Amino acid sequence: MVEIASYGTWESPVTALEAARAGGGPQWVWLHGGAVWWACSLPSEGGRLELLRDGAPLLGAPWNVRNRLHEYGGRPYAVVDVPGGGVRVAFTNWEDQRIYLLDPDGGGGPAPITVEPSVRHGVRYGDLVAGPDGESVWCVRESVTGPAPTDVVREIVSVPLDGGEPVVLAASHRFMAGVRPSPDGAHLAWLGWDHPDMPWDSAELCVAGVGGGHRVVAGGSGESVCQVEWDGSTALLALTDPDGWWNLHRIGFDGSRENLAACERELGGALWKPGQTWFAPVGDGYRYAVLASGSLAVLDERGRTVTPVEVDLPVWQAGIVVSGGVVAGVAGGPLVESSVVTLDLSSGEVTHHSEAAAPHARYLPEPELRVFSRPDGQRVPAWVYLPFNPDFVAPEGELPPFVVHVHGGPTGRFAPALDLDLAFLTSRGIGVVAVDYGGSTGYGRAYRERLRGQWGVVDVEDCAAVAEALAAEGTADGGRLAIRGGSAGGWTSAASLTSVSVYRCGMVAFPILDLAGWTAEGGETHDFESRYVEGLVGRLPEAERLYRERSPSGRADRLAGPVLMLQGLEDEICPPAQAERFMAGLAGSGVPHAYLAFEGEQHGFRREATIVAALEAELSFYGQVLGFVPSGVPVLGLSS
Repeated sequence: MVEIASYGTWESPVTALEAARAGGGPQWVWLHGGAVWWACSLPSEGGRLELLRDGAPLLGAPWNVRNRLHEYGGRPYAVVDVPGGGVRVAFTNWEDQRIYLLDPDGGGGPAPITVEPSVRHGVRYGDLVAGPDGESVWCVRESVTGPAPTDVVREIVSVPLDGGEPVVLAASHRFMAGVRPSPDGAHLAWLGWDHPDMPWDSAELCVAGVGGGHRVVAGGSGESVCQVEWDGSTALLALTDPDGWWNLHRIGFDGSRENLAACERELGGALWKPGQTWFAPVGDGYRYAVLASGSLAVLDERGRTVTPVEVDLPVWQAGIVVSGGVVAGVAGGPLVESSVVTLDLSSGEVTHHSEAAAPHARYLPEPELRVFSRPDGQRVPAWVYLPFNPDFVAPEGELPPFVVHVHGGPTGRFAPALDLDLAFLTSRGIGVVAVDYGGSTGYGRAYRERLRGQWGVVDVEDCAAVAEALAAEGTADGGRLAIRGGSAGGWTSAASLTSVSVYRCGMVAFPILDLAGWTAEGGETHDFESRYVEGLVGRLPEAERLYRERSPSGRADRLAGPVLMLQGLEDEICPPAQAERFMAGLAGSGVPHAYLAFEGEQHGFRREATIVAALEAELSFYGQVLGFVPSGVPVLGLSS
């Protein structure tokens, strides 16, 4: 029997614990030797990253297949065919950041092939690929040179599997990624960029003879190459955007280029983690598996077409590979949990290699993609999740509270894959809308660059416009709007709460709050993003006033309502100092607030207990501020 109860009070079987356990998941898929390999994050083991082959764990605790390349981490393992037969797996380990070698069939344990640095995490490796000789792994090496977060140098190196001294292959830019040896082993291709650019602003495609100087054959100012692969040994295939969209091009050593299927669609994405891939050759010389704005498609260069693959898995993570006409990756959808899948392009047969079941399917919301218009006519896409629970309805005439969900980045996008964090809210009667505000990827360079110089303005205005539109049409209760986000989404949430009066409250997780501190000079972030703000807001000292005016840290007295702050105490990207200063400023202010800091957590929460505590605190927080009593969660203590 369906029960009548106010929004926010509905009872739901979607628990915070289930959401936490689904919060890890597979990543870094590879095909080799007829097997499917991947890494998987395990929240129940503190977020440890395990390495698996055909679903069987290869390492076990305490091994943790992560690295700190560019702080977010790059591809952490490579499978190598060794001379004489057999395979070895080279992988990075979080605790010491060294590369280890494993014989997956030999029964012995991993052995280190790089030396232990004199300073913990003083040398890091990532973006691993098999060397062409079967006796090495090629990767990016990151070496700490001083005490500041920006005291780092990077090189592309060949690491011998026998533990010999690594050989430097290239050192072209401050940042490098996408290491690719040619099939004949004579050349090396890679991507490089320098401060103040981020890779989605400008990135160059470099090629060099092994041991020789490099030349740039694509990319540069205003053009971003996000992936490169070899087309034989004398040409390259690259995702790049000279015309404003990441399309697939064939690039010659002389810089000549051919767009294989020109289209106003994004076939690439923001290179946050070195080693991410959005396309792979099928193997017949003219077709390529591509991710078109996150969905699987096939590009046919003969017909210059990009055709969606008809499969009930609409959301694919960056990281696809192809072997023998079979595509492998991590895929899912709004009602299907993301899992490792293979898809035979000739038959259409899909095989799930990891757990794909969605708990409590009857309680999962199905989002609707809508496009909202701002007063100036600018269109803003957003995914709307209405409150949904088959066991409850709200009293007639009552409108639901709604939470604006802000994705991170900010150069990122919202992927409408199953997210039990959101179902935890919607199944209790709280609506959610996820906004792809100006600056989001997937809509071309022009939309991405709407945020250039306007961070803290365009993102705030876009989110507010969507929230106000939902209230105006009667979908949401305009008096019970909230905002939530982490990292750059935490910035937008905090900036919104301190600059507009749309929201009653907000949840802010591991955020940027002080622009001046979140720079190379301020010393409160890592090297990769230490000059990101220059493109998002402006350069110092010219933009000093904008830094001060837009930073939530200087506007705590203008908070529109209560705030819940969540922070990991080992966060190197958005360190706790900023959150602690902000919350200290609220003491005695009369504004209800809470600050939860978690030992052992870095940027983004990985531990099961942390995720449970954060979700239950957030629900209790909304209930206290928005006027309902949620079921089954502890009451969060608020200070004022």
